[in-house]
Amino acid sequence: MTDRKTELAGNLAKVEERIAAACAAAGRKREEVTLIVVTKTYPASDVRILSGLGVRHVAENRDQDAAPKAAECSDLPLVWHFVGQLQTNKVRSVVGYADVVQSVDRARLVDALSREAVRAGREVGCLLQVALDAGASGRGERGGVAPGGIEELAALVAGSPGLRLDGLMTVAPLAGEYAGRQRAAFGRLMDLSTDLRRAHPAANMVSAGMSADLEEAVAAGATHVRVGTAVLGVRPRLG
Repeated sequence: MTDRKTELAGNLAKVEERIAAACAAAGRKREEVTLIVVTKTYPASDVRILSGLGVRHVAENRDQDAAPKAAECSDLPLVWHFVGQLQTNKVRSVVGYADVVQSVDRARLVDALSREAVRAGREVGCLLQVALDAGASGRGERGGVAPGGIEELAALVAGSPGLRLDGLMTVAPLAGEYAGRQRAAFGRLMDLSTDLRRAHPAANMVSAGMSADLEEAVAAGATHVRVGTAVLGVRPRLG
């Protein structure tokens, strides 16, 4: 445990240095960027160590892993983010622990989240996942709503009981015009955020950037970066 704590503390310090340097380069204050540590595939014991090291935001992408982990860590002062593609049959479970769902991308999901949030007596923050690679189907390879669908979906979230519209999220596309152009992709997301805030001023959260491209996200103006591998190490391959 001591070795793991030392390892995580060292990794966290390096990520912190990267974020601080990126903020300085972009002329931003360090406190403008929140680090979310993506703890997927790692045990509750790691979450507990991270909390002791000062981490306050953690993210998961699979409910079957996240629900028991969140329950085991319910005594910790953490904000839980759900970042994976979410099926409606998992919504009741996710609403039980997630403070923010970052992968809201369709009306049916909004309806299910609202219903379960009201039932649980909770307010759940929602980020619209934007698919910058959305093709003719209007959805991206990893889920997400096309830029043209943001306004309508945002209005639906804002008008749904139990939900709070917090902003936008994206994953750098692997295909399409933004493939390999993270800085341009994140810049596009910031433009979309500016448009969104005209109608919904409080929806000012912009979640973008991961271990490999957090600097580009900070440079573009992201408020939250989602870092897993750089803090926790390379994940074991899932079967």
